[in-house]
This record gives sequence, structure tokens and C-alpha cells, in this order.
Amino acid sequence: MKHIVNLMVGAAVALSAGSVVAQELTGTLKKIKETGVFTVSHRESSIPFSYLDDKQQPIGYSMDICMKVVDAVKAELKMPNLKVNFQPVTSSNRIPLLKNGTIDLECGSTTNSMVRQQEVAFGPTYFVINVTAAVKKSSGLTSIASLNGKTVSTTSGTTAVPLIKQYEKAQGADVKEIYGKDHAESFLLLAEDRVVAFIMDDVLLAGQIANSRAPADFMIINESLRTEPYGPMLRKDDPQFKALVDRTLSALYRSPEMERIYNKWFTSPIPPRNANLNFPMTPALREALRNPNDKGV
Repeated sequence: MKHIVNLMVGAAVALSAGSVVAQELTGTLKKIKETGVFTVSHRESSIPFSYLDDKQQPIGYSMDICMKVVDAVKAELKMPNLKVNFQPVTSSNRIPLLKNGTIDLECGSTTNSMVRQQEVAFGPTYFVINVTAAVKKSSGLTSIASLNGKTVSTTSGTTAVPLIKQYEKAQGADVKEIYGKDHAESFLLLAEDRVVAFIMDDVLLAGQIANSRAPADFMIINESLRTEPYGPMLRKDDPQFKALVDRTLSALYRSPEMERIYNKWFTSPIPPRNANLNFPMTPALREALRNPNDKGV
């Protein structure tokens, strides 16, 4: 009997110790708890994912999704008044700022690639895109091949950059690139006829065109260099925070609210010009939302 009692006491102690260990914070959650600040990054011109409105506040599809993570962190840490800082990032500095602790969660239009997974981690895919090109209708350009010998723009630090290089090598093509610091600058190069095409993700091209002064002047080439998944980016080797992100977003994706968030940004008028992208949800995205995953390309 005494032996049984000792076993029961030992088991109770072990369970208690396990509970304490389970509650011990690590990584990003520990950092947020200790500093009292959760720093979320955003882009300034990645319409409609993450960009600034007329009051210079970050808005967009990705921001709405990431704010669900913010709510989950507040609940997990029991910090309803947790301070949330918003930090602008670019394609070039988003990974360094995440790795050095300046930001805690990146919410933009970032492709989940196997190369990037060597440095960072991703939450479940929230969009699926095709890398292609926007051109002026008057140019007569209708294919990627027609860009051979021409000057194009793309945004520095994006996956479009190596894809163009790969295409040139594989096809023996000669395409000259000019790099914009963000998507707005890259599109402006096209609008001002300094380049004949802007190579980027189809939905980002649609966002720039819809919010331009003359949307009818542009078209998107119906051809793809690669299909890519977007996802929120977080620090690598941080299983506790990643589990919270995965759990939160997986539940959101499978809920009716996800359809409402999508329609708000892709099939309805959006700021700043109340333009409608008319970009219905694709079968590839529906599948990604139905079966949440963090697979990269």
C-alpha cells in the first residue's frame, strides 16, 4: 500500500513538473512577455496584402490575417493590453530584421521558398500566386518570350529576381532588369515607359494596375514563370510560437470568416481609390486553405 501511495505521489509530482515545463515560455513568446511589445511588420505598397492607407496606417489582407495572431498572442500570454508596434519593411530587409529581433512577425506578400526556409520559418500558406508580367496593351507584348532583348522592372529582394535569371539561362534570352525598391516604384517604371514590363506576382500586378491612374492601359500576360505560396514569416527554430501561429491560422482558414476576409480585399472596392481587383479565389488557394500547410517552393 505504501508503495502504491509513493507511486501516486511521484506521478503527481511528475505531472506538476510537466505542467510547469509546458507553461515555460521560449523564443518569441518569451521575448514578447518580457518586453511587453509585439512588433508586427508590414509593407508600404503591396496592395492588397499589406500597404498604407490615406492615414498612413497599415491595412490589407495579410494584416487582417496577422491580427488574428496578435489576438491569439494576447490571449495566450493573458496580456489584453499588449502593445503592438507596426514596423515597415522592404523585400530586401524583411528577413534580416526578423532574424535580428527587430520584428516578430512578417505580414506581407512573401513567398515561402525552400531557400528562405534555411533562414526563417513560415506559417500556413494564405495565398497562391503566379509570377508573370504586366505590360502596356499598346506594346503588343503578349508572352514572356516577347520580353527578350527588352528592359523590364522588378522589385529588389523578391523571388522574381532569380526567376528572371533562370529564365534567361534556360531560354538563352537577354533581358535587362531595373530594380525598384518596392512594387510602387517598379510599377512606376512601367507607367512612365522606362521599361516595357514589370515582372512580379500576378495579384500584386493586379493591385498596382487597379490603383493606377489609367488601369485600362495595362494588361497581365497570361503566362507564368512559377506558381508560389505566400505565408506569414517568423523566426526559425521557435516551435512554441510557430505552434500558436499554425493553430490560429488553420482554424481561421477553415472558418466562414476567411471567405469574408478574402472577398473584402479581392472582390470588393478597396482603398485608396476604391478600386475592385475582381480577383476571385483560385482552386489552388481554396485547396491550400482547406488543407493548411507551410510547404515551400
